[in-house]
Amino acid sequence: MEHPSMAGRICLVTGATSGIGRATAEGLARRGARVWLVGRDATRGAAVCDTIRAASGNPQVEFLRADLSSQHEIRELAAELHRRTDRLHVLVNNAGAIFFRRTLTRDGIEATLALDHLAYFQLTLASLDLLTAGAPARVICVSSQAEASGQIDFADLQAERSYQAFRVYAQAKLANLLFCRALARRVADRGIVANAVTPGPVATNFGGGRGVLGRIAPLLFRLIGRPVEYAAATVLSLACDPAYATVTGKAFYGERERTTSPQSYDVAVQERLWQASAALVGADLPPPAP
Repeated sequence: MEHPSMAGRICLVTGATSGIGRATAEGLARRGARVWLVGRDATRGAAVCDTIRAASGNPQVEFLRADLSSQHEIRELAAELHRRTDRLHVLVNNAGAIFFRRTLTRDGIEATLALDHLAYFQLTLASLDLLTAGAPARVICVSSQAEASGQIDFADLQAERSYQAFRVYAQAKLANLLFCRALARRVADRGIVANAVTPGPVATNFGGGRGVLGRIAPLLFRLIGRPVEYAAATVLSLACDPAYATVTGKAFYGERERTTSPQSYDVAVQERLWQASAALVGADLPPPAP
């Protein structure tokens, strides 16, 4: 099948040194886009860029180092992006993790909330001027089918009273959908569309880390998960295919729109979470369009 060309398009993919992010970055490179990969490990990032450049024949693949659990590093990433370009056409918010023990970031925020949700929120808003300049532009948020069991606990958003890893992860993945739909309303008049992907289990090293669960989780995902290219294909369609140029505020699985949890459509919850998120990341972000 012939894929739409992305020549002349500028794309940023977070969590791009492995899994869905890496497959998405390579797919964009193969379509001719200029692609920036974002990750925490500069050595690994450079190696992945070399591999993608060789595989795609596209020299326009670069790495930007940032720990997206850090608000300071997100601001630095956004500043670097503004130094390098005056426009952005595709932003793929993909970086995420599950933490089996409650961990705080350097900003004092629970790590799952910080990395899996607030990073999407902060980086997107910090890039809105570039996306507006690049319109028609697209934002894709990688959520999870785990959102179906999620609840936004505004009374304990950072799980200080009780921490259960999968409950906290499900809350963050629900937050991705709430944010995506609230964003879609705000940027409709800017020529920007925002959609989400809710992949099921994918054969990656997701969940890897210390402890018994940290060793078991990647093995389980590799056993029951679909190939990473399956999830990446949905992201790539939303990023590239003309058929999705005006589709916004939706969620997709296997390139088909899917119905998500009832709470994910609740506008009041979306708006309350937007305000809570803005308070947690500070007031230095550019305001969204009315």
